[in-house]
Amino acid sequence: MWVALAGAVVALVVNHFVPVLSALTVAVLIGVLVPVRADLQHATRRFLRAGVVLLGLQLSLAQITDLGFGTVLAVVVTVLAGFFGTLALARWIGVSRGLGLMVATGFSICGASAIVAMDSVARTDKEDVAASVTLVTLYGSAAIALVPLIGRGMGSEFLGKWAGLSVHEVAQVVAAASPAGAAAVGAAVVVKLTRVVLLAPIVAGVGFFQRQDGPKPPAVPLFAVGFLAMVLVRSAGILPGPVLDGAKVTTTTLLAAAMFGLGTTVRIGKLVRAGKKGLVLGALSTVLVGGVAFGSLILI
Repeated sequence: MWVALAGAVVALVVNHFVPVLSALTVAVLIGVLVPVRADLQHATRRFLRAGVVLLGLQLSLAQITDLGFGTVLAVVVTVLAGFFGTLALARWIGVSRGLGLMVATGFSICGASAIVAMDSVARTDKEDVAASVTLVTLYGSAAIALVPLIGRGMGSEFLGKWAGLSVHEVAQVVAAASPAGAAAVGAAVVVKLTRVVLLAPIVAGVGFFQRQDGPKPPAVPLFAVGFLAMVLVRSAGILPGPVLDGAKVTTTTLLAAAMFGLGTTVRIGKLVRAGKKGLVLGALSTVLVGGVAFGSLILI
């Protein structure tokens, strides 16, 4: 447990000095590269579930409604099209079922944290989980440069919403929207966190179908319910600002510890074998999510 927290602290320090690198991505890389003999599987699950629950404190219902019906609908359309479209692409390309599910989850919802949350229900091969985190990092980093470049001439609010809809990690969303100014960053973060809300029903849905094949975790994981409960707590306005700020740091620390624990289970040789098909899937999924997001904002 303490080993995982130490890995998380190192990842947070790296993120502080290099903000473009998500602390979650750094944490999983440290876990992969640093030899650890301790079995962190139980601690990883506990950190992940607690982190996802606290993540709900970063979003309120008022922020969602302020976006307007059209933008919220664009979020739903983008996430669903990205998730199910990526699953279809994975079958077409011929990647493993687990890698397809992890890429679909991470690219359509919220990157590494969504991937690890889905893994707690789907019980996927850890190499598939780590490979999908690597792909999220690669293509999300590319989006930091491409979104502002493609979005030249767009209004700042439109570009911010598009970044929030199409870029994978929260840190990457902020970096992609920053060239367009503070208004773009504000819109991007709220849209991104609205995507995160859909993590709960999608994880619950996958959990339900997994149960059809034998004993599995509960169809509606308690941490998903806890996430929605924390959104309601934030919406009630009963928590002061310092508590919310502290919860944000704690959330990142817990999720980073979970990612470090995940990294310790990875074997590099198996990860490399994700190969070209994984790269192709990541590229196609990025184009799919970005295209649907752009089209949804234009049409809706």
